Order: sequence, then C-alpha cells, then structure tokens
Amino acid sequence: YYKEVAKFSTWIYTIARNLANTELRKKKRRKVTFLSHLTRDGSNYDIESSDQSIEENIENQFFIDLLQKAIQKLPNHFRTVILLRDVQGLSYQDVSEIIGAPIGTIKSRINRARIQLQAELKSLK
Repeated sequence: YYKEVAKFSTWIYTIARNLANTELRKKKRRKVTFLSHLTRDGSNYDIESSDQSIEENIENQFFIDLLQKAIQKLPNHFRTVILLRDVQGLSYQDVSEIIGAPIGTIKSRINRARIQLQAELKSLK
C-alpha cells in the first residue's frame, strides 16, 4: 500500500524494480532443454520452417512485378475494371455502379482485359 512517506513515483518505481527482479529470478530457475540433446544418437534435430524460402519470396516478387507492369500496359478502361474486380474483389454489380456501365459491358471488358494479360504473360508458362 502507498504511504505518503515518499513520492508516488518512487513507490511505483520500487514496485517495477521488484517485479523485474522477480522475473529475473524465475528466469534463472527455468530449465532449458535443447532439441539437439533430445536425440539418442547425437545427430542434429532439424525442424523445417513453414516460411517460404528466400528463392520462393524472390520468385513471387518477380511475378508480382511482371503482373503489375502488364496491368499498367492495359488501356485505362480495361485496367480500371480488372483492378476493381480481380484486385479489389468487388462484385460485377459494384463495378457496374462505380463505372456507370451495364453489367454486360463490365463482363466484356474484364474478359478482354484478362485475354490481354494472358497474352502479355504467356512467357511465364
């Protein structure tokens, strides 16, 4: 309990210091086991990472860059509908309302834009 003998800040710092010391004591008591000590034959115990490898990350970034460049080459009316539908994930109805064109026109533009992107990116196959 706080007694008005000292400043409030001194009391708070004392509590923080005591808690930190307690945690340090607990940490010293914790037993640490290394996975390499668990094997009986002395061989290393390796755990595979679920993260992508550096090569996969570089490859993915390369493909993303190529796709972005291909999208930028599209005419504006195709680029807009592709970005709204395929990148933003909007419905055909939402894209139609945003663009101010009938749904049939939107579907046609998206189809033509996808065909142009396929032609641009066919070297990736």
